[in-house]
Amino acid sequence: MKLLEIKKYPDKILKKTCEDIVEVTEKELKLFDSMLYTMKHFYGIGLAGPQVGILKNIIVVDIGEGPVKLINPKVVALNGSGVMKEGCLSVPGVDVEVERAYKITVLGVNEKGNDVELKVRGLLARVLLHEIDHLRGKTIVDYMQFFDKMKFNLKGR
Repeated sequence: MKLLEIKKYPDKILKKTCEDIVEVTEKELKLFDSMLYTMKHFYGIGLAGPQVGILKNIIVVDIGEGPVKLINPKVVALNGSGVMKEGCLSVPGVDVEVERAYKITVLGVNEKGNDVELKVRGLLARVLLHEIDHLRGKTIVDYMQFFDKMKFNLKGR
């Protein structure tokens, strides 16, 4: 396992769309481990490929119930909603109120190369949606109100 560099806003990689991973190889397994190690080192609860400079559809999440490792995650159902402040390892020191679905269903591939369907709610749903946003080039900055975004960008970020 190695500690990976967290890409920080406004790094252009954070605005790019990721590519699917064709198969789970030793490379992806090592990447899962390094991403989890990096996420925990920086006290995060989720991390996506572009945040560590990799434009692949890969995420890791751990809200304290054990790690979730997913390749090519796709949201197939959204239910309910709620607003909560979110932070991001790629946008340190910033919290943004984000409205997200409360209950979701996600399809993906796990670390064993098996197709999985996750039906989750609450914080786990929120974190998965946050990380899947990263795979589509979206960050919490995109959820800021116009004037907050202007102030944020004027601070030299």
